[in-house]
Formats: sequence, C-alpha cells, structure tokens
Amino acid sequence: SAYAEYICLPSDACLVKKPKELSFEQAAAMPLGGLNALHYLQRANIQPGEKVLVNGAGASIGSFAVQIAKAMGAEVTAVDSTIKQTMLQEIGADHFIDYTKSSFLDTQELYDVIFDMVPQSSYSGCIKILKPKGRYLCANPTFSKMLRSVITPMVTNKRVYFAFAQETKECLVKLIDMAEKQKIRPAIDSVFSMETIVEAHQRVETEQRCGIVVLTVNKD
Repeated sequence: SAYAEYICLPSDACLVKKPKELSFEQAAAMPLGGLNALHYLQRANIQPGEKVLVNGAGASIGSFAVQIAKAMGAEVTAVDSTIKQTMLQEIGADHFIDYTKSSFLDTQELYDVIFDMVPQSSYSGCIKILKPKGRYLCANPTFSKMLRSVITPMVTNKRVYFAFAQETKECLVKLIDMAEKQKIRPAIDSVFSMETIVEAHQRVETEQRCGIVVLTVNKD
C-alpha cells in the first residue's frame, strides 16, 4: 500500500460531484464505509421496525451502518467499547452494549439482522440470536465463516451475506442523497496531513478512534 496526493482514474470510475453541504474531509470519509454499509443493509432488505445489531459499530463501516439502518426505520443496537458510546448514541443508536463489560451473545434479545465487523465473533452465537428469517451480515469473514454460510441456509431459515460492495455510481448517489437529506453524516474522529501519516496509522491501530480517520493533501 502507498499514499499519494494525486491518482489517475478511468473515465467510468465511481465518481460523483461533491455536495456543497459536505466539506472535503466529510466527502472523503463517505465512500469506503458508506458504500459497504449501504450494500450490506440493502441486501438484508431491512423493514421498518426490525431490530438490527451492529457489532463493531464505532469505526467506518459500522458508524454508517448505524445511521443507514436508522434511516431505513430499524431499531438499532450498537456494540463497541466504552469510549465510543457517546458518539454512537449521537449518530442514532437506540441501544448500546459495551463489549468490555458484557457480550451481546449473552442477552435474551433476538435480532432480525446482525451486521458484524468483528472477525473473532462467534458465528454460531450470532446465528443463534437471530429471529426466524434473520440475516447475518458478515463484513470481515474468515474462511471458516464463509464455508459455514453456505450450510446455514440449508439447515435453517436464516441467511448469511459476506460479499463486499461493488462500488457503483448509483450507490454513491444514494449515499450522497442521504447525506444531503441529513439522514447520515460521516462520524469523523480526526484529520491528519500527509506529513503525519505515521500518527494517523497509530491512531487507527490503537482502536481508540471514535469514527473515521481522514487524510488531507497539501493545498499549496
């Protein structure tokens, strides 16, 4: 991997104009997490009133997932560490579970959809707390989980999805439209310059960030 201030893209790349309502930093924070969150939640076909749990809700994909699920009419439970509770509640989470204090697998609650960003989470545990016809969205699947996802629909009435989003202009336009209507907003933790890229990586790797870390390029 590498970083650069400029990049050449093909004419048919997934590009749209930046909305006036968003800063450059906010716009930069939208595509990666937003497109993947939208992709998974559309696959789940979420209906108003359904209960959605987002595990690993405090980073890029998860923070968008909380907001998009809310915009779809869901009741959302966010799972992450203590320091991310305030941010997640501010962006719309109805309930918060601190995984450092208790496991969402130990609750008596059942969910229509579980959106899971954590590779180490229990596959069987997540399937167990899904309601009939529930959907398990596995955003960081291990090879074992991918294999088990094929078997689960054969022996239960539950579904598993793990394919990442194909970045399309259509989906990016949907995302931008939601931002313009103030249904979602990028949860930005901090902004770093290209000269402080090491510090940016350190911020991400500590898992202490509340939302998205953004890089800016020189403007001179």
